Amino acid sequence: MIDFFTYFKLGYEHITDFAGYDHMLFIVALCAVYSLAEWKQILWIVTFFTIGHSITLALSVLKIVNIDSAIIEFLIPCTIFITSFSNFFEKTPESIFIKKQKPYLKYFFTMFFGLIHGLGFSNYLKSLLGQSTSIVSELFAFNIGLEIGQLIIVFIFMLLNYIFINLLNIKKRELNLIVSAMVAGITINLIIDKWIF
Repeated sequence: MIDFFTYFKLGYEHITDFAGYDHMLFIVALCAVYSLAEWKQILWIVTFFTIGHSITLALSVLKIVNIDSAIIEFLIPCTIFITSFSNFFEKTPESIFIKKQKPYLKYFFTMFFGLIHGLGFSNYLKSLLGQSTSIVSELFAFNIGLEIGQLIIVFIFMLLNYIFINLLNIKKRELNLIVSAMVAGITINLIIDKWIF
Protein backbone atom coordinates (compact mmCIF):
# COMPACT_ATOMS: atom_id res chain seq x y z
CA MET A 1 0.00 0.00 0.00
CA ILE A 2 2.93 2.32 0.73
CA ASP A 3 4.29 1.69 -2.77
CA PHE A 4 0.89 2.53 -4.26
CA PHE A 5 0.77 5.95 -2.58
CA THR A 6 4.43 6.57 -3.43
CA TYR A 7 3.87 6.03 -7.16
CA PHE A 8 0.48 7.76 -7.03
CA LYS A 9 2.24 10.83 -5.62
CA LEU A 10 5.00 10.61 -8.22
CA GLY A 11 2.44 10.46 -11.05
CA TYR A 12 0.47 13.38 -9.61
CA GLU A 13 3.59 15.48 -9.07
CA HIS A 14 4.95 14.68 -12.53
CA ILE A 15 2.01 16.21 -14.39
CA THR A 16 1.51 19.12 -11.98
CA ASP A 17 5.21 20.03 -11.82
CA PHE A 18 5.78 23.34 -13.63
CA ALA A 19 9.21 22.09 -14.70
CA GLY A 20 7.38 19.68 -17.01
CA TYR A 21 4.83 22.20 -18.22
CA ASP A 22 4.57 20.75 -21.73
CA HIS A 23 1.82 18.31 -20.70
CA MET A 24 -0.04 21.16 -18.97
CA LEU A 25 0.14 23.17 -22.19
CA PHE A 26 -1.39 20.29 -24.12
CA ILE A 27 -4.31 20.01 -21.68
CA VAL A 28 -4.87 23.78 -21.89
CA ALA A 29 -4.78 23.65 -25.71
CA LEU A 30 -7.33 20.82 -25.69
CA CYS A 31 -9.72 22.73 -23.43
CA ALA A 32 -9.24 26.24 -24.89
CA VAL A 33 -12.13 25.95 -27.36
CA TYR A 34 -14.68 24.96 -24.70
CA SER A 35 -16.60 26.76 -21.99
CA LEU A 36 -17.51 25.26 -18.63
CA ALA A 37 -21.06 24.67 -19.91
CA GLU A 38 -19.59 22.21 -22.44
CA TRP A 39 -18.30 19.94 -19.70
CA LYS A 40 -19.51 16.78 -21.48
CA GLN A 41 -17.30 17.48 -24.49
CA ILE A 42 -14.40 18.27 -22.16
CA LEU A 43 -14.95 14.96 -20.38
CA TRP A 44 -14.86 13.07 -23.69
CA ILE A 45 -11.70 14.86 -24.84
CA VAL A 46 -9.90 14.18 -21.55
CA THR A 47 -11.07 10.54 -21.64
CA PHE A 48 -9.64 9.97 -25.12
CA PHE A 49 -6.35 11.59 -24.11
CA THR A 50 -6.28 9.31 -21.06
CA ILE A 51 -6.94 6.20 -23.18
CA GLY A 52 -4.12 7.16 -25.54
CA HIS A 53 -1.44 7.88 -22.99
CA SER A 54 -2.44 4.96 -20.76
CA ILE A 55 -1.88 2.52 -23.64
CA THR A 56 1.64 3.64 -24.50
CA LEU A 57 2.59 4.27 -20.88
CA ALA A 58 1.85 0.61 -20.17
CA LEU A 59 3.39 -0.74 -23.40
CA SER A 60 6.59 1.22 -22.94
CA VAL A 61 7.08 0.50 -19.24
CA LEU A 62 6.44 -3.21 -19.91
CA LYS A 63 9.12 -2.97 -22.66
CA ILE A 64 6.73 -3.96 -25.44
CA VAL A 65 7.31 -0.63 -27.23
CA ASN A 66 10.64 1.16 -27.26
CA ILE A 67 11.12 4.48 -29.09
CA ASP A 68 14.07 6.85 -28.83
CA SER A 69 13.29 9.41 -26.11
CA ALA A 70 14.75 12.25 -28.24
CA ILE A 71 12.10 11.61 -30.89
CA ILE A 72 9.33 11.59 -28.28
CA GLU A 73 10.59 14.78 -26.65
CA PHE A 74 10.46 16.45 -30.08
CA LEU A 75 7.02 15.07 -31.02
CA ILE A 76 5.32 16.15 -27.76
CA PRO A 77 5.62 19.92 -28.44
CA CYS A 78 4.61 19.23 -32.05
CA THR A 79 1.31 17.75 -30.81
CA ILE A 80 0.77 20.81 -28.61
CA PHE A 81 1.43 23.21 -31.48
CA ILE A 82 -0.88 21.33 -33.89
CA THR A 83 -3.66 21.32 -31.27
CA SER A 84 -3.34 25.01 -30.41
CA PHE A 85 -3.01 26.00 -34.09
CA SER A 86 -6.15 24.02 -35.01
CA ASN A 87 -8.04 26.02 -32.37
CA PHE A 88 -7.72 29.12 -34.57
CA PHE A 89 -10.08 27.51 -37.10
CA GLU A 90 -12.94 26.92 -34.69
CA LYS A 91 -16.29 28.32 -35.89
CA THR A 92 -15.10 29.55 -39.26
CA PRO A 93 -17.10 29.10 -42.51
CA GLU A 94 -14.29 26.95 -43.93
CA SER A 95 -14.73 24.38 -41.17
CA ILE A 96 -18.46 23.72 -41.57
CA PHE A 97 -17.93 20.30 -43.16
CA ILE A 98 -15.26 19.35 -40.62
CA LYS A 99 -17.46 20.45 -37.72
CA LYS A 100 -20.07 17.80 -38.64
CA GLN A 101 -17.37 15.15 -38.29
CA LYS A 102 -15.52 17.07 -35.64
CA PRO A 103 -16.30 15.22 -32.43
CA TYR A 104 -15.02 11.92 -33.81
CA LEU A 105 -12.12 13.49 -35.68
CA LYS A 106 -11.02 15.46 -32.63
CA TYR A 107 -11.35 12.41 -30.36
CA PHE A 108 -9.21 10.38 -32.77
CA PHE A 109 -6.42 12.97 -32.90
CA THR A 110 -6.58 13.52 -29.15
CA MET A 111 -6.14 9.80 -28.52
CA PHE A 112 -3.35 9.62 -31.13
CA PHE A 113 -1.52 12.52 -29.51
CA GLY A 114 -2.15 10.87 -26.14
CA LEU A 115 -0.18 7.86 -27.39
CA ILE A 116 2.83 10.14 -27.91
CA HIS A 117 2.47 11.79 -24.50
CA GLY A 118 2.24 8.37 -22.85
CA LEU A 119 5.70 7.55 -24.17
CA GLY A 120 6.94 10.77 -22.57
CA PHE A 121 5.41 9.79 -19.23
CA SER A 122 6.95 6.32 -19.52
CA ASN A 123 10.50 7.67 -19.82
CA TYR A 124 10.10 9.27 -16.41
CA LEU A 125 8.45 6.22 -14.85
CA LYS A 126 11.06 3.80 -16.24
CA SER A 127 13.82 5.89 -14.66
CA LEU A 128 12.04 5.53 -11.30
CA LEU A 129 11.45 1.79 -11.61
CA GLY A 130 15.02 0.93 -12.58
CA GLN A 131 15.42 -2.85 -12.86
CA SER A 132 12.24 -3.65 -10.91
CA THR A 133 10.40 -6.70 -12.26
CA SER A 134 7.09 -6.25 -10.43
CA ILE A 135 5.69 -3.08 -12.00
CA VAL A 136 1.96 -3.59 -12.57
CA SER A 137 0.81 -2.01 -9.30
CA GLU A 138 3.38 0.79 -9.63
CA LEU A 139 2.24 1.46 -13.19
CA PHE A 140 -1.41 1.56 -12.10
CA ALA A 141 -0.70 3.88 -9.16
CA PHE A 142 1.42 6.23 -11.29
CA ASN A 143 -1.31 6.41 -13.94
CA ILE A 144 -4.01 7.16 -11.37
CA GLY A 145 -1.82 9.94 -9.98
CA LEU A 146 -1.42 11.35 -13.48
CA GLU A 147 -5.18 11.33 -14.03
CA ILE A 148 -5.99 13.09 -10.76
CA GLY A 149 -3.39 15.75 -11.55
CA GLN A 150 -4.75 16.10 -15.07
CA LEU A 151 -8.32 16.58 -13.83
CA ILE A 152 -7.16 19.25 -11.38
CA ILE A 153 -5.44 21.14 -14.22
CA VAL A 154 -8.61 20.88 -16.33
CA PHE A 155 -10.76 22.10 -13.42
CA ILE A 156 -8.51 25.11 -12.67
CA PHE A 157 -8.31 26.12 -16.33
CA MET A 158 -12.06 25.80 -16.88
CA LEU A 159 -12.76 27.77 -13.70
CA LEU A 160 -10.52 30.58 -15.00
CA ASN A 161 -12.24 30.22 -18.36
CA TYR A 162 -15.63 30.70 -16.65
CA ILE A 163 -14.40 33.81 -14.81
CA PHE A 164 -13.09 35.42 -18.01
CA ILE A 165 -16.19 34.63 -20.08
CA ASN A 166 -19.02 35.03 -17.58
CA LEU A 167 -17.68 37.58 -15.10
CA LEU A 168 -15.25 39.64 -17.17
CA ASN A 169 -17.37 39.39 -20.35
CA ILE A 170 -14.58 38.28 -22.65
CA LYS A 171 -15.98 36.53 -25.71
CA LYS A 172 -15.33 32.82 -25.86
CA ARG A 173 -13.85 33.08 -29.36
CA GLU A 174 -11.45 35.85 -28.31
CA LEU A 175 -10.34 33.94 -25.23
CA ASN A 176 -9.71 30.84 -27.32
CA LEU A 177 -7.54 32.86 -29.74
CA ILE A 178 -5.55 34.48 -26.91
CA VAL A 179 -4.91 31.23 -25.04
CA SER A 180 -4.16 29.24 -28.19
CA ALA A 181 -1.76 31.91 -29.49
CA MET A 182 0.09 31.94 -26.17
CA VAL A 183 0.36 28.14 -26.11
CA ALA A 184 1.50 28.04 -29.75
CA GLY A 185 4.13 30.71 -29.11
CA ILE A 186 5.58 28.90 -26.11
CA THR A 187 5.52 25.60 -27.99
CA ILE A 188 7.48 26.94 -30.96
CA ASN A 189 10.39 27.54 -28.58
CA LEU A 190 10.07 23.98 -27.29
CA ILE A 191 10.07 22.59 -30.84
CA ILE A 192 13.23 24.55 -31.72
CA ASP A 193 14.87 23.43 -28.48
CA LYS A 194 14.05 19.75 -29.11
CA TRP A 195 14.83 19.86 -32.85
CA ILE A 196 16.40 16.51 -33.82
CA PHE A 197 17.02 16.88 -37.56
